[in-house]
Amino acid sequence: MIDVNKLKVGVTFAEDEQPWKVLKYDFTKMGRGNATIKIKAKNLFNGSIVTKSYLSGNMMESMTLDKKHMQYLYKDDEKLYFMDPISFEQCEIAIKLVGDDIFYLVEGEKAWVLSWEEKILGIEVPAAVVMKVKQTDSAVKGNTVTNVLKPAVLESGLMVQVPMFINEGERVKINTESNSYISRAN
Repeated sequence: MIDVNKLKVGVTFAEDEQPWKVLKYDFTKMGRGNATIKIKAKNLFNGSIVTKSYLSGNMMESMTLDKKHMQYLYKDDEKLYFMDPISFEQCEIAIKLVGDDIFYLVEGEKAWVLSWEEKILGIEVPAAVVMKVKQTDSAVKGNTVTNVLKPAVLESGLMVQVPMFINEGERVKINTESNSYISRAN
């Protein structure tokens, strides 16, 4: 069991035989009563996001997700396909379970596939990924007093703002939490 006060961002728990992942945590204490914990949580079975409220001191069922490092192969209209690099077993994940994390996947690269009680729930992306710039405008001389950014489309289709000196074909490091440029990659 896990105390609701410990339901911080990223923690997974089970409620009504469903796995949940905390996306946002808010603690409120007013006057004399018990504190109220409000969380925004994502259902890991169907991808729905709901707001839940609990009184401080309540307990939730804890759960641990199984993680497996797998290679991302390709996608079609509805599913993503992954392969275990050791046993060569393949698995598929519905695109709706992955959500926006699909933009941080590059064919041939590895990702963590999450499962619970033998059911695949989705993927976990690293804090930063390296991708190739597929399309961007060329640099324009002039306004360089401030940090000037320009839009760039990466190989996965993700659009981010990059500095003016980045050109097509270069590899850049992207923060997956804030969807922002970090640095050039070698």
